[in-house]
Amino acid sequence: MAANQNINAVQDYEDVLSAMEGYVHGLKTGNVAELKKTFHQNAIMYGHLGDDLSEGSIDNLYTYVEKFGAAPNIKTNLTVLHKTPTTAIVRIEMEHDAADEDFTDYHSLIKINGEWKVVSKLFHLYTK
Repeated sequence: MAANQNINAVQDYEDVLSAMEGYVHGLKTGNVAELKKTFHQNAIMYGHLGDDLSEGSIDNLYTYVEKFGAAPNIKTNLTVLHKTPTTAIVRIEMEHDAADEDFTDYHSLIKINGEWKVVSKLFHLYTK
């Protein structure tokens, strides 16, 4: 590899953001099956819901979406904070989810067999 070769092609960033758009669309439509395509089957999720710590399996996200349904008014801003050829960190600023709550998410992704999958989600819920 050349000493000054760019390993972070624009297409790589677009691929990461495309994977996360599946997450956003799954939230917007309340489609758990679509959400599951974004996450690794063993993904984890941590964050505070008020005074309670939500921790453990990404299944907690699926339960949340099943409870509250679609989020037609959701607004999001996605930023790739850092990326390597096989890993990425994405921040999502989110307003008006299905429970009309606002969050900041941090998603850790890994590229497996050419496909980006979220392996962990950290979130912060803002109180109104």
